Amino acid sequence: METRETRLKKVYSGKEIFHIAYPILISLLMEQMIGMTDTAFLGRVGEVELGAAAIAGVYYMVIFMMGFGFGIGAQILMARRNGEGHYDEIGGIFYQGLYFVLGLALFAFVLSKLVSPVLLPAIVSSPHIVEAALSYLDWRIFGFFFSFVAVMFRAFFVGTTQTKTLTLNSVVMVLSNVVFNYILIYGKFGFPALGIAGAAIGSSLAELVSVVFFVVYTCRRVDLVKYGLNRPVRYSWPKLRRILNVSFWTMIQNFISLSTWFLFFLFVEHLGERALAITNVIRNISGIPFMVVAAFASTCSALVSNLIGAGREDAVMPTIRQHVRLTYLIVLPMVVLFAIFPRVILGVYTNIPDLITAAIPSLWVYCTTPLLIAPGNIYFQAVSGTGNTRMAFALELFTLCFYTLYIYVIIQHLRFDVAWCWTSEHVYGLCILLLCYGYMRRGRWKLGKI
Repeated sequence: METRETRLKKVYSGKEIFHIAYPILISLLMEQMIGMTDTAFLGRVGEVELGAAAIAGVYYMVIFMMGFGFGIGAQILMARRNGEGHYDEIGGIFYQGLYFVLGLALFAFVLSKLVSPVLLPAIVSSPHIVEAALSYLDWRIFGFFFSFVAVMFRAFFVGTTQTKTLTLNSVVMVLSNVVFNYILIYGKFGFPALGIAGAAIGSSLAELVSVVFFVVYTCRRVDLVKYGLNRPVRYSWPKLRRILNVSFWTMIQNFISLSTWFLFFLFVEHLGERALAITNVIRNISGIPFMVVAAFASTCSALVSNLIGAGREDAVMPTIRQHVRLTYLIVLPMVVLFAIFPRVILGVYTNIPDLITAAIPSLWVYCTTPLLIAPGNIYFQAVSGTGNTRMAFALELFTLCFYTLYIYVIIQHLRFDVAWCWTSEHVYGLCILLLCYGYMRRGRWKLGKI
């Protein structure tokens, strides 16, 4: 009879997983630092700007997540071909995906330009927040063209497990964002002080720098012939449709997921400008541990797809458990420190004493969420990694319906304090964990082909 130790020898070791995951982690943390940088600078401008950055930032992310979702689907296909050893097919997936995301970026830009001035005044109660948010979005939406292209490069490097590149790219992008924000928000070196608009311009320029880095690095350091990247392919609807068969559901799932997150911020905004400012600060703090979760979840998705491509389905569940253990090892000590030193952590994002005091209870509530969010996200990405993105969409849609009902009742109806609003993360984490764990345990995903 096969022992646990024998089974573990068939899966990726913790060291191997971390070797793949840590560059993704650094990459995601660096990208999170773009939002953190905006918050840290704007938190010293005023509470209105801080709250408006939350609304506008999540609004931007709702649209961006369609492109990100497409990238996840493309990554799954690239990882599968990588696991099968069909390396030359990866370039075709990359180029077809690149054509699609450029068209999607143009659509998102035009749609945002037309809809935002009408939508935001209708759903946000504070006119000051609306004015500041529109000022931010007028410039931020230019970032769609750069961030969507970067999504395809990230999909390639993660799918082929060459993740160290992401670290270098992210460091360059964040340093660029810090410099641009400092100059444009406060008006240094002869530039006018643009405030929240400066933060948007700085972030978009940083994403442009990121794309330039990806292009130069890929041309100089990647084996273009091996992966079929040396010959850009012509647009082909049949080939794109094959990618969309996997990506469509991740696009819709990511869009709906971030839409409910946007809804959360809208509900909180109705509690007042102070509650919204608190929520934006906690959102940025929560982003650090969540990026750890996202890195291991993304790695898990890629490795699950690689394992299935290599015919090692029996190694999938032990690999998932390895990811959960490693995530806990990093995230739990981190949130314990947040809980012990709340004023120090909050002081990074704002120097307003009353705001820091008011935000402490929300931070304490948040610090308990990774217990459920970590395994929930890892199992969810494992479901996507099997290639059954339609099932992943269905499981999250059910979870998000329950989540939306919960936030409506506790925020809109009962009007609980903002700290209680963060219990919604527990509800989401528990629900997605139970559903995805049950699906993976049943094992029907072993029969799927992509």
